[in-house]
Amino acid sequence: MLCFASKYHLTVCVAFLLIFLGGVYFSEVDRIRFKSFFPENRDLPKDLPRICPENGDKNEDQNSWRITELIMEKGLKYTKPSVMKGRMDVNPVTNWNAPLVWEGTFDPVVIDSIYKRMDPRIAVIVFAVGKYTRFLKGFLESGEKHFMVDFKLTYYIFTDHVDEVPKIDQAMGRKITILPVPSATRWQDVVLGRMKYATIAIDQQIRNQSDYIFMMDIDSLFHGRVGAESLSRMSAVLHRGYYKDETRKKFPYERRPQSQAYIPMDEGDYYYSAAVWGGYLEDMYKLVRYCYEQSEIDSKNNIEAVWQEESHLNKYLLHNKPTKVLSPEYLWSDYDRKPEDIKVVRISQLVKNYAEVRPNGGH
Repeated sequence: MLCFASKYHLTVCVAFLLIFLGGVYFSEVDRIRFKSFFPENRDLPKDLPRICPENGDKNEDQNSWRITELIMEKGLKYTKPSVMKGRMDVNPVTNWNAPLVWEGTFDPVVIDSIYKRMDPRIAVIVFAVGKYTRFLKGFLESGEKHFMVDFKLTYYIFTDHVDEVPKIDQAMGRKITILPVPSATRWQDVVLGRMKYATIAIDQQIRNQSDYIFMMDIDSLFHGRVGAESLSRMSAVLHRGYYKDETRKKFPYERRPQSQAYIPMDEGDYYYSAAVWGGYLEDMYKLVRYCYEQSEIDSKNNIEAVWQEESHLNKYLLHNKPTKVLSPEYLWSDYDRKPEDIKVVRISQLVKNYAEVRPNGGH
């Protein structure tokens, strides 16, 4: 009887021992499998969003910025928002639920306060090639009065006449960086070259110096505030000439299937201007690189999109929706009368003699 009990206890002990060892083994296998998917020394993806410190101050890592919590300073005085009143004459939202920004759809005091706390570095890329250097002074001086006032900002001026870049008074934290580019014999080459040189400059220099990028036409003036309401991952501006069109047929998209910018007649959301657009640095880099690469493919196939980079921009934004759409307030024109729905002109393109300022003339 004792012998039987001893064998019984021995069997039980051995069974428990095997169960214990099996548990340890499978636990170790699971741990090894987990580590194989998430190794401790694996490099993080380079395109991770940049993280802004919650206290609104820059830390030592200048590559760590992105929009975080929308925190407003305490004690700020502003008008109470309403859920019942607003702009009734225009649509303030796209069909993919992105804001469509008009005067009266945001409070500048509130939104600037939120973004200033995050302390973003903003870049403005402009090209002043050939006779277009004459527009630099007006653009820069009006920008200092109205564009991203009190934000850190750098104007990156691409030009073939470095000595013609004017010196202007700038607030602290704002500066000009000059980047030489070759001259051109066709204005179309200047337009297409913007994507090439912007891609190179972002990759080699601007990426380490800015969080947002805006690309703008130099033959423009700022007339009213352009602030944090225009900031988003990707912001595009409705072209003033087509924002009221109810059908797609009038949009001047590239309609030739041979071009990389081709958009069929039954596709499209809006027609966006290439004279003002902006967004997160990495998202802008993807966009300008896309436009450059697609135009290069077109060039090899002996075709040029009808409106150069603007055609490729519209093709990209058809499939990669902007996170914010800006009304034509953000790019009107001195050629056109201001309609009732445009309550304020923030930026306008200047009247000029194209035949005189462009190397090969024409519109």
